Amino acid sequence: MPTIKPLSSRAATAAKIAANPTAYKVCEGCNSIVGGGTAICPNCHSFRFDDTATQVVRQAQLLGSREQTSVTASDLV
Repeated sequence: MPTIKPLSSRAATAAKIAANPTAYKVCEGCNSIVGGGTAICPNCHSFRFDDTATQVVRQAQLLGSREQTSVTASDLV
């Protein structure tokens, strides 16, 4: 069963990301937000990313406003 973060924790993480969007990028394969130095998405193994600040902030706000629906790499261990 996936580890589900409380919505308040997701919102806090989203706010942290939105405050510093240049340190992150959005995976174009699964729409996860990953660190700026990531070369391959740990969730879907895609190598295409959108690193524009606008997209990072938009995706952080979306993900921070709803419950987790995806399975992450840590859930599979």
